[in-house]
Amino acid sequence: MKVLFITSGLLVALVAFPLLTLVNFTQGIEEKTVSQRQDPELPVRLLIPAINVNARIQDVGVALNGEMEVPNNAIDVGWFKIGSRPGEVGSAVVAGHIDGESGEVGVFANLYKLKEGDLLYIEDDKGTSITFVVRKKLIFDPGYADEVFSRNDGAHLNLITCDGLWDGVKKSYSKRLVVFSA
Repeated sequence: MKVLFITSGLLVALVAFPLLTLVNFTQGIEEKTVSQRQDPELPVRLLIPAINVNARIQDVGVALNGEMEVPNNAIDVGWFKIGSRPGEVGSAVVAGHIDGESGEVGVFANLYKLKEGDLLYIEDDKGTSITFVVRKKLIFDPGYADEVFSRNDGAHLNLITCDGLWDGVKKSYSKRLVVFSA
């Protein structure tokens, strides 16, 4: 069994905030090369007009410790490159910080304000924009996250950030906010 953790923190080496645990995520997933993908363009920018987000997208994978890599600053977002690309069938997952290590406002500080029907846009490296519509928001305890990563009934974009109370001992927030869109 493979266990992966999604984290939200500036650098995993500096601060690690486990977001959600993925159990058996990689089981049955084949690595696809760009030539095998129907839409090989890479996501480069996330736009969320409702909350004034215009963020560069970093590609993130899995760190040696099994945790999902995170954006290396509080203003960019990280696309989980092991999963689906935005616009492909499956769940594309993008993580962003709610705040930075020094208390600065993070890119997803206002993610909780999104509501059903709000529009999200992903721009790719060829200049094409893909539109997603917010379907719902859920709060999770850190733990199993199959719903976040494993949908295969269409193209989904799921945004994730920390929520809840800060625990200074664990250096982590108590909850995770996920915004689901399609």
